[in-house]
Amino acid sequence: MTEHTPVDLWFDPFCPFAWMTSRWLLEVEKVRPIEPRWHIMSLYVLNEDKDVPEEYREMTAKALGPARVVTAVQEEHGSETVGRLYTELGVRLHNQGAVKRLDTLRETVEEALEAAGLDRSFADAMDSGEYDAALRASHADGIDRVGQEVGTPVIAVGDVAFFGPVISPAPKGEEAGRLWDGVRLVAGFDGFFELKRSRTRPPIFD
Repeated sequence: MTEHTPVDLWFDPFCPFAWMTSRWLLEVEKVRPIEPRWHIMSLYVLNEDKDVPEEYREMTAKALGPARVVTAVQEEHGSETVGRLYTELGVRLHNQGAVKRLDTLRETVEEALEAAGLDRSFADAMDSGEYDAALRASHADGIDRVGQEVGTPVIAVGDVAFFGPVISPAPKGEEAGRLWDGVRLVAGFDGFFELKRSRTRPPIFD
């Protein structure tokens, strides 16, 4: 049997581009021998000491709630369950637009938990600091691999980690596999650090 390569992804559930990257990885899993592993990071933690617009700061404060819930689930159940919950959260937050209806965020999280086969009571973590130390530790584990000047998503393959890829829409099938091959190729060169262009389209959910 072919050995599967672990691929670690750090994400904040509120980040639409992390959502795109995660859907790409699930497509890659169908055509390449990889094993996605899911970890939480936080837009709130990333930006808490930065000079950002007040509207964005308020958004990241709201984003902290779902990140706390994912951390609680990670502590209790592990990566595979986190991946299942992330799918349910992401579909609701991004594909269905719930990220724009913050007044119903608790309800959205509870629905995602139930759909993922988890107890709705995990949503209590949204307003609790009980898992904040674990959240910050997971965030630091991801961001320390790539540096403070980037954000979510972070991907790691073994000792090699990078920010991104930032994509829209998420490629499917063999196209997803070819993108993975390219990412692995450049990430495998020790002196490679950055390749970037300005985004010209928003996240395309399908």
